[in-house]
This record gives sequence, C-alpha cells and structure tokens, in this order.
Amino acid sequence: MAMSNTAVPKYYGLFREAVIRGEIPVCKEVSMEMERIDDLINNPGVYYDDQAVEGWINYCEAELTLTDGSDLYLLDSFKLWGEQIFGWYYFVERSIYEPNTDGHGGRYVKKSIKKRLINKQYLIVGRGAAKTMYGSTIQSYFLNVDTSTTQQVTAAPTMKQADEIVGPIRTSITRARGPLFRFLTEGSLQNTTGSKAKRVKLASTKQGIQNFLTGSILEVRPMSIAKLQGRHDKVATVDEWLSCDIREDVIGAIEQGANKVVDYIIVAISSEGTVRNGSGDTIKMELSDILKKDYINPHVSIWWYKLDSLEEVSDPEMWPKANPNIGKTVSYETYQLEVERAEKAPAARNDILAKRFGIPMEGYTYYFTYEETLPHKKRDFWKMPCALGGDLSQGDDFCAFTFLFPLSNGCFGVKTRNYISSLTLMKLPAAMRTKYDQFMEEESLIVLEGTVLDMIQVYEDLDNHIIERGYDVICFGFDPYNAKEFVERWEAENGPFGIVKVVQGAKTESVPLGELKKLSEERMLLFDEELMTFAMGNCITLEDTNGNRKLLKKRYEQKIDAVAAMMDAYIAYKANKDAFE
Repeated sequence: MAMSNTAVPKYYGLFREAVIRGEIPVCKEVSMEMERIDDLINNPGVYYDDQAVEGWINYCEAELTLTDGSDLYLLDSFKLWGEQIFGWYYFVERSIYEPNTDGHGGRYVKKSIKKRLINKQYLIVGRGAAKTMYGSTIQSYFLNVDTSTTQQVTAAPTMKQADEIVGPIRTSITRARGPLFRFLTEGSLQNTTGSKAKRVKLASTKQGIQNFLTGSILEVRPMSIAKLQGRHDKVATVDEWLSCDIREDVIGAIEQGANKVVDYIIVAISSEGTVRNGSGDTIKMELSDILKKDYINPHVSIWWYKLDSLEEVSDPEMWPKANPNIGKTVSYETYQLEVERAEKAPAARNDILAKRFGIPMEGYTYYFTYEETLPHKKRDFWKMPCALGGDLSQGDDFCAFTFLFPLSNGCFGVKTRNYISSLTLMKLPAAMRTKYDQFMEEESLIVLEGTVLDMIQVYEDLDNHIIERGYDVICFGFDPYNAKEFVERWEAENGPFGIVKVVQGAKTESVPLGELKKLSEERMLLFDEELMTFAMGNCITLEDTNGNRKLLKKRYEQKIDAVAAMMDAYIAYKANKDAFE
C-alpha cells in the first residue's frame, strides 16, 4: 500500500476492533490516546505509511534476539507502539540548496520534505511488560538500518540499568541470526590495517555499540542533565524516568540537543513511581493535558497503562489495563502473588500498586498505610491543653510544628503549622507547587518572605497563632539541631517548665514511633489537614537488627517534618503527663 491520508493503521485497527468487541479492557488514558489516533486518521494533512512499519517488524523478527539468545517475535503491543513511531508522516515546504549540473554554484529551490510526525513517545506500563526490550528494538533498528551517521543514547537512573537496553543488542550481534547481522559481524575487530572488507562492521566496544559502516554509535549515559545536554542524538531511550527520585527533567535536556537533528525520536519508558515530587510528576501533568486535548501536540505519542480505580486490583480481568502483555511476558500468577503480598505486607503495598497496577500512591508509605493517612472530619481544639513539638532541623528551608491534644477517650487531636521561605516555594517543580498551594489554602503551610527563614519571625507568627486559637501549650519537645535561638526565646517568655530536648536516633525514637503507629492503626490520631496526610504518607523508618526504628530523614523534599514534630510533641507529653491531669 502507498502512503495514505485516510487509511486506518493496520495494528491500531486490529487493537481498536478488539477493544470495541470487549476483548481488551483499556483505561481512561489509553482510550483518550485512541481518540487522538482517530483524529490523525481523519486529518488530511497526516499520512500513514505501512511500509516503514512492516520494515521495522521484518528487521526485528529476522535479526534480533532476546537477552538470553532466543529468537525475538514482536508482541502485538510492540507493533501497536512501534506503528505510532514509524507509521505517521507529514510534508513541509523547505528551501533546499541545489547545485548546478556543471558543479559550479547553485540555487535554493522550494521542495516538499517528508517528515516523521512522532518525535516523542511516552510509555508508562506495569512491571514485566518487556518495555526495555521494546526500547532495544528501536535503538537497534536506527543503528543498523538508517544509512546516515546517527548518534544514539540510552539513559537510566544508573549506568547498569541503562545497559539493559544494550544487552539484547549485544546478544543479537553474538548470535548473528539473520543475513544482515551475519554480514555486519563478518571479519575481525583486530583487523585495523588490512582490507576494510575483512573488518567487522558492527561490534560492541568500550564506547558502546558501534556500526563502522555508517559511523553510528549507541552510547550508555546516566540520567543527569550535565551528562545529556548539548548532544545531538537522533534516537534516545530514557528508562525508568518515573521510578527514581530524579529532580531533573532529562527528557527536556535530550530534546534540546535532538532538535538539531531531523526526524529525531525520544522514547521514554517507565513503570509508575512512588516518588511524588520529581520532574516525572510535572511531565505527567503535561501528558494529561495533551490527552485531554487542552494542549494540542500531535508529535507526542502517549501509552499510559493503569487501572482506573483501586477496586479493579481484585479483578484479574481488569489487569490487562495496567499491563497489556500480561499472560505473555509476565504471568497472571505473578500478579496474583503481588496482590496477596500487598494485602499481607502494608509496607510493600504502595510500591506494588504503583509498579504493577500503575496507581500512583502518595510517596513511600512504608510506615503508615494508606488508610491510616486519610484525614478525619474537621474539628477545633480551642482553649484545650496540648503538647507542642518542633522540628527546626531545616531552618534554612522548612520548619514544622505539631500540636498534640490528649483527649479523654485516649485519642489525640493533631494540628500542624509549617513554615517555608518564599525562595523554597519558587524553586518547586510544577506538580509539587500545586500540592503546596493546597497546604497554604488550609493554612497548615505559611510562606515567609526571604531567602532563609528568620527564626524570630517564625516564633512571633507561631506565638500569634497559639494566642489566636487559644491553645494551652503545657510542654514543648524539640529536636536540638538548629533550635537554639527559638528555644531560648520560648524559655524566656514561657519559663523552663515542660521543655524537653529530643535527641534524634533509634534509642529515643523507637518506642514513641511504635506507639504512634498503634494509635494511627486504631485511627486515634485525629488530624484533618492535608499536610499531615502528606507527611505521614512519606514516612520511611529504618530498622536495625534489634528491631529499633528511627525516622529516615532522607529529605524527600522536606515532607516528613510534621511527623517528626508530632513525635517530639508525643515524647514531651509522655515526660509531662502529670501536668495534663
């Protein structure tokens, strides 16, 4: 078939029919992507070319192997994703320099140039979908079929992880399964001075995978802007860009360099992550806008697989929504075991929901389960006695204060007030900024002007807040780090009674953490603020061989300080229990 601006893509057509028949369940995001593809089919300015797609499929199935050396046969999902990259084209008018026939001089003439429509493909799909293998086929195809000299890169949070894309290509070079690879691997890598015909044309070297016929190279790089910007890669794959605590938008950095090259392609593949404030969340907000058609960008292909709700986790018929290759590359049994593990081990629950089912949970709830972090109904504790906890250890950036109100039924009321500088707010990524705006709205987060927080200003605001709410602060527990100025002022104005120094560490923290966990399990910590939900959702505890626990302050962008302050308040309350009676 020649190029057509009305044809339905072959593999997409088969997929769409299966969805309409109810054979393949799809989530909301995939159905929105299908609407975008339908728009391309109806767009007279965009053409579908089945020859390019079939060329890629034939190359993969004739030449490539899996990492273990067995023959590769493309999955239906691979054909569907690959068809998006190789199938769509459009024409642009360009002025091109044409030399004269005699070789002297020339002139610029207007010509129609055929360009590939898709420059970026985002693939968010569950663990075990062989997505890295898909990235490997794209890299291998451009390296060996494109006759121009291409620079290619694969990046991941670690070099070893990035190397996973290169592994199957190395194996296929060793196997030399098809006629093209047999020709490319003929000869010796050591032959550097003899006949060029007897030299190897494709080899894995220290630099990466090199094609000596065209001078093309595929390199492995870590996921860092410093290592990726300024390059001119025609093909780039970014693996696991959602899975790690990445603060930099490396996809944007690669794209800036790739813009120098005609028909570049960036394939970003990952399973859903549990780190909520990286650049990944900001990218996902942009992808949502594209899918909703709030932002029209036909150059981006998005395959975002996930379950639509938590209820679907218990229904195996819905699992293909999160992983289209379930039953092929990963067994239903594996998923079933993960579901059972999520029920029995709350610490692993969020990771499983994110990685297997594409449901992003709020941070690593390793300590408090999702149900324990749900806020209670709104209530005030006017004129009630309380213990105050302060965590000022990030004075230049973030200060947290939590009020703990002992109630007659054994429960504890919880209110929190946190401070950040305006500079910290300005530096937040878009996804995180939205979250912080929500905290500011409920008045649990206060922004003070300046580069660093002035502790006296913090003290005065907190003092006014206590007076305004009528809280009767009986004792004050604090983490001594960076708290000298604040505590001295507190002691001068309120007297030394009830001030408790809480030294950080497993020795001090283990027992109160355990007791707070029991209270939260029984829903006896009555908090109604989103910031507290957020902080509890990000609590990770380190456990030593004796089972002693302490809060892991790995600074997930200042998100657990309210819980650390609550623990300080609880320790101060226990040390001054008599004063509350």
